Amino acid sequence: MSLRRSVLSTKISHLSFTLSKSFKEFKSPDTQISFNYNSKEEIETAEKENDSNKEEQQNGVVGKSGLDNSGMWAGMLPELLGEIIQRVEVSEEQWPQRQNVVACGCVCKQWRKATKDVVDKASVHPQAAKITFPSCLKKPGPWESPCQCLIKCDKKNATFYLYLALSPSFMAEGKFLLAARRYRNGTHIEYIISLDANDLSQGSNAYVGKLRSDFLGTSFSIYDSQPPHSGAQPSSSRAGRRFASKQISPQVPAGNFEIGHVSYKFNLLKSRGPRRMACSLKCRMSEEMAADKSQVNLKMKEPESLNLRYTVLKNKAPRWNEHFECWCLNFHGRVTAASVKNFQLVATIDQSRPGGKGDEETVLLQFGKVGGDTFTMDYMQPLSAFQAFAICLTSFGTKLACE
Repeated sequence: MSLRRSVLSTKISHLSFTLSKSFKEFKSPDTQISFNYNSKEEIETAEKENDSNKEEQQNGVVGKSGLDNSGMWAGMLPELLGEIIQRVEVSEEQWPQRQNVVACGCVCKQWRKATKDVVDKASVHPQAAKITFPSCLKKPGPWESPCQCLIKCDKKNATFYLYLALSPSFMAEGKFLLAARRYRNGTHIEYIISLDANDLSQGSNAYVGKLRSDFLGTSFSIYDSQPPHSGAQPSSSRAGRRFASKQISPQVPAGNFEIGHVSYKFNLLKSRGPRRMACSLKCRMSEEMAADKSQVNLKMKEPESLNLRYTVLKNKAPRWNEHFECWCLNFHGRVTAASVKNFQLVATIDQSRPGGKGDEETVLLQFGKVGGDTFTMDYMQPLSAFQAFAICLTSFGTKLACE
């Protein structure tokens, strides 16, 4: 075993990959792979194979070194491949450098599987909840410190964009994550949430979910495009339908799956104070909690629905500041402009914690204004980026009965 490890370490040190400079080449079908050959005959043979592969790619056939077949890159030892991708994953923690991790998954199927395994193992630690692939947007956020994001509004097109903050500056655009567009559907308002800012429709492959309001705009339902667990049934109501027809493909759910509800309390007496809101959500367990639970109940076959935990949130009550004559909350410098839309949410019930009781001092989601059309969004576990974005979208729009 020690001999095998020494051989692997020797191969790692001698491989001339220069990974950070080569990832862009991996994505190209004209990838030139350079190895050291020992003889003139081997060089000529390699050149012939390279020419034939190029000819096959031009004819629409993936050759031996194609990205989706087992070629030179796919034939790498699994131990060696896992070691390489793990080193890249550890070294590239922040965007835009983290695009190198994504590029590893674009080489071929074997690399894609190895990259996914490495990223999933790394996400077990709560403090390392990194956003790498689109699936990470529906996983719980970090536990120790919030994930900082920005929401930018395009009022003209009624479109909202979610970015991952890459710097302390509120003016920097950051890494694009999600987009949402507001539509009027009869007497209701719907927000269609998508991975593609240019394709905001429920029939799109980039569609991830939607938010639907009632007639008054004070009660909202959050729908997910994918089932939260195996065996989950889509919403039977007309509002939960994704397509007009019942089914267009066995692989695409025809309905949406309700995963949360947000409501604003009426303020009929017009008493002073900000909006009061409450949220009830179905949140997934973190990878660490799911792993611990699977070890304890290793011999018991439990349904996947038990990995869901119900969380009830309410807005943190602000304090009246006599000096400024306004209601104030401590946003720790992440909010710079006063707005009725600003809020902080804490948990009253959190089944992901021991005893199921929430910590009403820990802010799990905060949202606030920093510019004309720019807002900050900071969220923590058990919320995901998708859930936090949907909750923040409910704050836009006039609510005369609640203010």
